[in-house]
Amino acid sequence: MAVPLPLQQIVEQFAAAPPQVKLQALLDYSRRVPPLPPELAGRPDLLEKVDECQAPFFLKAEVAPNGSVTMYFDAPAEAPTTRGYAGILAEGLSGATADEILAMPSDFYMGLGLAEVVTPLRLRGMEAIVFRLKRQIREQVDA
Repeated sequence: MAVPLPLQQIVEQFAAAPPQVKLQALLDYSRRVPPLPPELAGRPDLLEKVDECQAPFFLKAEVAPNGSVTMYFDAPAEAPTTRGYAGILAEGLSGATADEILAMPSDFYMGLGLAEVVTPLRLRGMEAIVFRLKRQIREQVDA
């Protein structure tokens, strides 16, 4: 199981960074989350809520006929850890196919080394985000 190269590069950068830099990088990635398109903005009912996250977090994955995946994330700016993780996924998986995302290890986020800077509860939320993302993709691929 391989992590798509752009995401692997992010993982390696985080792994090599000291704890304070990891926190700053998460804050930076929180600013990189693309805004929701107009048809999804203000419509949390069209996205799936990730209850395991401490902050309100919503996501949606769409698989195109060619297998490419578009991901949408919604998390408040006041939740920079969770929003930063969404930014990592958005940037690291941009251009990835359904097969690539489904093949990556669900616990890839452990390689970021965030366990030294965030709580286990937040790590559990990260795991739930990947689980739901993969489940949505798998449902569309299997349909």
